[in-house]
Amino acid sequence: MTEAAELPPAPEQAREVFGERFADAVRYAELLAEAGVQRGLIGPREVPRLWERHLLNCAVLSEAVPEGVTVCDVGSGAGLPGIPLALVREDLNITLLEPLLRRTNFLTEVVELLGLDHVTVVRGRAEEVMGKLPPVHVVTARAVAPLDRLATWGIPLLRPYGEMLALKGDTAEEELKAAATALSKLGAVSTSILHVGEGVVDPLSTLVRVEVGESPGGVRFAAKKAKAARTGRTRRRR
Repeated sequence: MTEAAELPPAPEQAREVFGERFADAVRYAELLAEAGVQRGLIGPREVPRLWERHLLNCAVLSEAVPEGVTVCDVGSGAGLPGIPLALVREDLNITLLEPLLRRTNFLTEVVELLGLDHVTVVRGRAEEVMGKLPPVHVVTARAVAPLDRLATWGIPLLRPYGEMLALKGDTAEEELKAAATALSKLGAVSTSILHVGEGVVDPLSTLVRVEVGESPGGVRFAAKKAKAARTGRTRRRR
């Protein structure tokens, strides 16, 4: 049996990024390195690079998120990027959406332990909660799926004129080109690639931003939502 990798000390950038929540960020890193590995939420090889590759890489997403908005982190997994974002941005109202029970159990424990009162954990798939969760200003995601597939899950959760921010790596530009047609059908009106984390992470974190118009999810989702509303009215009459 191989010995568990040791969590390195937090880099100086973490103190600057997490500020008053630095101690909570350290506790979260410890939880990922211990319970996260034991429960199979992250691989043991990720422990030595938890700070740079995971916590800081996700925390700098905050540079692209407007103030005081609602956020849904789709396929939150072990809480990346949702929990680092929550630690640096208490002005946000964040939902961590995750279908697997063992992950939502971990997320609930972390949220309660760190006192993240502005964070809610919801178990479910994006396609199952469409029309059930209140639409949000921003959808976030990291390493969930290729952009075209991710968009079919994330965009319908948005409010009109909202945006999806997907953390991507070197494939960002290629994925954006491949997803162009799908994004257009889903109601996207503008796309861009952003690089965030100057002075914090190297290389910079790469974001794909997809902005939508007045019909997030496109015509198909609008029809599905209208049908659900009609069904709801019919049931209430009975």
